[in-house]
Amino acid sequence: REARAPIIAITGSNAKSTVTTLVGEMAQAAGRKVAVGGNLGTPALDLLNDDVELYVLELSSFQLETTAQLNAEVATCLNVSEDHMDRYAGLPAYHQAKHRIFRGARQVVINRDDRLSRPLLGDDVPVWSFGLGKPDFKGFGLVEESGETHLAFQFEALMPARELRMRGAHNQSNALAALALGHAAGLPFEPMLDTLRRFGGLPHRCQWVGEHGGVNYYDDSKATNVGAALAAIGGLGADIGGKLVLIAGGDGKGADFSALHAPVARYCREVILLGRDAGLLANALDGAAPVHRVQSLEQAVQRAALSAQPGDAVLLSPACASLDMFKNFEERGLLFAAAVEALT
Repeated sequence: REARAPIIAITGSNAKSTVTTLVGEMAQAAGRKVAVGGNLGTPALDLLNDDVELYVLELSSFQLETTAQLNAEVATCLNVSEDHMDRYAGLPAYHQAKHRIFRGARQVVINRDDRLSRPLLGDDVPVWSFGLGKPDFKGFGLVEESGETHLAFQFEALMPARELRMRGAHNQSNALAALALGHAAGLPFEPMLDTLRRFGGLPHRCQWVGEHGGVNYYDDSKATNVGAALAAIGGLGADIGGKLVLIAGGDGKGADFSALHAPVARYCREVILLGRDAGLLANALDGAAPVHRVQSLEQAVQRAALSAQPGDAVLLSPACASLDMFKNFEERGLLFAAAVEALT
């Protein structure tokens, strides 16, 4: 109620922090006095300042439960997949909490590739969209031009996808989401595209941490749920010439792992499991790829180095929370990077 500047409000099961940070940097590059926070960094109420021209807020389902009406200038739910099932009665209750972000929103951005991201709205609310297919009216997407893939708005190619520093199809989707949000808020394209060309992603989100023997190693420790792991496996798997060796496991928070079976079968040479729910994951992945169980992250990296072939990638994307073995996902990612460094 006290915020005088427009709010861009962002939620979703995954990619919230990446997209929030991207939009904040785009606004800064466009010369706006922007305040970025919420679930990411500074709490929303601590950001209040009369000099701010734009707020960019990441909001969790927990925060939205206590939000009556946000009245954002632009609101989005990037995606919805099972998470925090140890807190919610089921996916519908979790979905309902996420969609509180749309209450009073003046404009909405939806994900064309995720029907659960779409709110029920009146015809008077402008809707923008993003997705990995061809863009529609008021939509951002991908088009083929001169033999290569471009990020595009409606019928206009904006930049070649290869110019993105972030790897994987899921990060192309994140870039398109940020463009849609920024455009809806009135940011010009040039500084937004410049931001995409230099933004390398956040730590522990499909972050490249090293190369050994022709194999690249990626830290996606922030993938604490199935949806995030699906995005990384599909995004990185389609982007490399070889196969993935996946390291997964931890505290599954009551999630259903069955959705991982098909992408693991398609992209993974081997899966290495550890942590509390390794057994549940092994059952869900039965027949998809060879599974090997270990007791520590160091053992997982050593096993991955033996299994991977030149051109492959080793991906830590646990699909689980970290607290059964680590202080947090950051520690898990740092220990993974240290184990990779120890290989060399």
